Amino acid sequence: MEMAFDAQTEVSDEALLIGYGNGDASAARLLTLRLTPRLYGHALRVLGDGAEAEDVAQEAMLRLWRIAPKWRQGEAKVTTWLYRVVANLCTDRLRKRRDTGLDAADETADNSPGVEAQMLASARASALEAALQSLPDRQRQAVVLRHIEGLSNPEIAEILEISVEAVESLTARGKRQLAKQLSGQRAALGYEDDGTR
Repeated sequence: MEMAFDAQTEVSDEALLIGYGNGDASAARLLTLRLTPRLYGHALRVLGDGAEAEDVAQEAMLRLWRIAPKWRQGEAKVTTWLYRVVANLCTDRLRKRRDTGLDAADETADNSPGVEAQMLASARASALEAALQSLPDRQRQAVVLRHIEGLSNPEIAEILEISVEAVESLTARGKRQLAKQLSGQRAALGYEDDGTR
């Protein structure tokens, strides 16, 4: 049985997952279109490698499809469950990197011509990405989930399987470290030094 889901219609992630679990392929397509970019973005910010982030996002969605028929309504949000899977997959990959001595991923420069604003935006994104990569793994995950993905502290606590207080500590320390690393680059990144932070 396949329901016609309009991409503009606000159907909950859980309803779509249950629909897929009951054999509705259109529900899977819509859920994939809705969630995969978010998972990829999170994994990219944590890992700093597009190919690895793509693998992580795909693996997380595959795991979701496998558990769809057994999904227990109301126990967890679909996105919370997925972010936990992505966080764990990223942690595994980061550990493997350390174990094999591949701490730094190669970064390729974008040499495509563009307007000054695009170049500045790219420089800002690169500076933030480099600063994020210097954070300890758990701090990076907490900062990305809170300040880039916009999740609440309780959601992050559930994803990372730590207390809300630990999330608050991780994000506070991460933000301080990022501010410290980026403070010397304010002028180069086009921020006026008006005395405010």
